[in-house]
Amino acid sequence: MRKFLNLSVLIVLSVVLVFLLYGFNMILTQTDNDSSLKEVFEGHFLIGCSINQHQFMQDNNFGLGLVKKHYNTITPENSLKWERVHPEPNEYNFDFPDKLIEFGRKNNIAIIGHTLVWHSQTPAWVFKDEDGNPADRETLLNRMRDHIYTVVGRYKGKIKGWDVVNEALNEDGSLRQSKWFEIIGEDYITKAFQYAHEADPDAELYYNDYSLANKPKRDGAVELVKNLQSQGIKVAGIGMQGHYKMDWPSPEQIDSSIKAFAALGVNVMITELDMDVLPYKNLTADVGFRMKSDEKNNPYKDGLPESVQEELAERYADLFRVFTDNSKSVSRVTFWGITDRDSWLNNWPVRGRSNYPLLFDRNGGPKPAFKAVMNTVLLK
Repeated sequence: MRKFLNLSVLIVLSVVLVFLLYGFNMILTQTDNDSSLKEVFEGHFLIGCSINQHQFMQDNNFGLGLVKKHYNTITPENSLKWERVHPEPNEYNFDFPDKLIEFGRKNNIAIIGHTLVWHSQTPAWVFKDEDGNPADRETLLNRMRDHIYTVVGRYKGKIKGWDVVNEALNEDGSLRQSKWFEIIGEDYITKAFQYAHEADPDAELYYNDYSLANKPKRDGAVELVKNLQSQGIKVAGIGMQGHYKMDWPSPEQIDSSIKAFAALGVNVMITELDMDVLPYKNLTADVGFRMKSDEKNNPYKDGLPESVQEELAERYADLFRVFTDNSKSVSRVTFWGITDRDSWLNNWPVRGRSNYPLLFDRNGGPKPAFKAVMNTVLLK
């Protein structure tokens, strides 16, 4: 009898050991097939991605399938930026945004408007008078108001929220000397929020910027929001762009910035999230920054090594633990792209590189990072 009992105990222990060794992998496999990001993170925050015109127009079918399954909010990557939607003084192009709005309605996916006022991807004519000289303050304010009234007004009640002003700060937290600032003055930010609110009083209005995990820039953003609030401007949230590196910023930096913005009484959104796995030293996410092509800066052109895949998974898991720990303050996490092959990081700051910054590979398959992100909730 004693031998039988000992054998039974050994069998039970063996079963437990097998589960400990392989059970997690079973959970991960089930995650690949059955669970979706939006279901797993329900109760924590909205989960979203950006989408481009080629993906939406059925050139990338698996991309659309991933959007429908995993995301409950989408952001058009470029189609609502000034150069696309308002390329000439008397020309507006709403073909793609209209289709995107209808896609969101049919699939119960919220749309985020990106972006109304930005120093980049704004046509040169916006800042010039009829003779090609710099426009005056009144002219530029009128153009800003007309643009915001037209774009926001067209989608009143259909777009959840807008990145009203994008990237208005330097790395030290001071205001960027953009054409908006030079011609109108620092109150161009106030005016942009004011016009957006007038165009759609129910839409959420956000300020969006990169490097906000760095204290100087974070402090500048805090002061920017406080200044708007002191003027009676309602800022619904801060978009902390997540253009991150494998070793920057630290989870502690991100956590501190989330808490600093939450203390202002605004929501925090992790926007434009991706993880650059390729080497270069500059930590900016300024779209105007460029580097020359160099083979040493493109080490994974034949695929990402398994060891780096695992590092990427651990990195994403560390960050999502911060996001979920702050889920009372974080209202949305949006990835900048759907699959690795669609990411802007393949062509920035060096063209033609092979980057691997997202949760789905070039064929639309889930990477180890996808499993790691899901398990921050499933295994909690």
